[in-house]
Amino acid sequence: MEPTKPLTKSTRKKATVTANSEHMQEERYSHIAVAAYYKAQARGFQPGHELDDWLAAEAEVKQ
Repeated sequence: MEPTKPLTKSTRKKATVTANSEHMQEERYSHIAVAAYYKAQARGFQPGHELDDWLAAEAEVKQ
């Protein structure tokens, strides 16, 4: 196993940006999932509309 190299200022910044980006993506996914759930709930959870709910929720969150 190779010894780890110390983090440089540039490396730390890249790691922070990557972590923030991943967090934002997870948060966005969570918002879409909640919005899609409420759309499904509003129509009584009838099956067969899951993709429509997700895509509509995704469009709402994007705005």
